Amino acid sequence: MTPATRRARARRGDGELLRAEILAAAERLLIKTGDEGAVSIRAIADAAGVTPPSIYMHFADKTELLAAVCQARFHDLDRVMEEAAGKADNPVDALWARGRAYVRFGLENPEHYRILFMTKPGAERPTKDEGDLPGLTAFSHLVEDVARCMDAGFLAAGDPFLVATGLWTGVHGITSLLIARPDFPWPDVDRLLGHVIDVQGRGLSA
Repeated sequence: MTPATRRARARRGDGELLRAEILAAAERLLIKTGDEGAVSIRAIADAAGVTPPSIYMHFADKTELLAAVCQARFHDLDRVMEEAAGKADNPVDALWARGRAYVRFGLENPEHYRILFMTKPGAERPTKDEGDLPGLTAFSHLVEDVARCMDAGFLAAGDPFLVATGLWTGVHGITSLLIARPDFPWPDVDRLLGHVIDVQGRGLSA
């Protein structure tokens, strides 16, 4: 189906399918452009083979649509991290398992990772004060892991949010660099991640 080709009128019950196709089209455009500002409702409609009014039947505006794209991928990321952390025997192992799962998700899904963390945000993106940002649930689980490590004496007492933010910047730095500079002679990924985690862990130990 070419961008100029329009879909036939949707049958009853096809609404969720159309919504999924709109989200998929928006995601493809985000991957292609790397810039939310370059992705318009009309471009998404053309890519999905629908009219712009069809999109507004499912999303109030572009901000809501792109937030839904990101939220779906953050849900995937949160799921793999929760599964990894859930297999650990203690809070600190759960924390490190979460970090390894984060990096693995990024390397196995580089285009999705780019959408979440390496796409230029548009002016329409809501601020933190305007509601629940996509990905906040996944980050809150990291904060909870840090708090459990502090309570168990694995990490020094402090601000769990601050420590979690620091840990996130570390694993994000590794992941984004591995994606953006694959030609660099990186050491083994597991060894690199283990080294960074070890350095951070020593600095945070109780």
